[in-house]
Amino acid sequence: MSVEQRLWAPWRTGYITRAVRRRQPCIFCRAARAKDDRAMHVIARGTRAFCLLNKYPYNAGHLMIAVTRHVGELSALTRQERSELMELAARMVKALTKAIRPHGFNLGVNLGRPAGAGIPGHVHLHVVPRWEGDTNFMPVTGGTKVMSRSLDDLYDALKPLARGRVR
Repeated sequence: MSVEQRLWAPWRTGYITRAVRRRQPCIFCRAARAKDDRAMHVIARGTRAFCLLNKYPYNAGHLMIAVTRHVGELSALTRQERSELMELAARMVKALTKAIRPHGFNLGVNLGRPAGAGIPGHVHLHVVPRWEGDTNFMPVTGGTKVMSRSLDDLYDALKPLARGRVR
């Protein structure tokens, strides 16, 4: 692969560096216990998993779906946790499609810090909406990622579409 074929994301360096240095309490455990879903941007809750907006999104509508239990290995999840994680992902793809009409999605799990996990001790799935041409010159030349909607606006658009509990 030549240099011209690579997509660079330099704006992520600061986030990753701060996450390594700080060792803050697990954001997923805090969100799982939170009483105020709006404050934590929790969109949906199930018995074993829940969904929240990513505070540091790659694109507008970037969600994270985490198991409720603090566990860092995919192989350590129960069958029910794995099932609920994927059921919630399917439901959120449907909600995002209706709310913001992306052209496609990236779904992924980063296991371990070298794989890109900002929070390696708690299994979570990223759901990233994508649009044709959503990568432009701003991140490359200006070190700035342009978000088209605020987290609160996305919360208001998605929360009603994600009603009900996942079983």
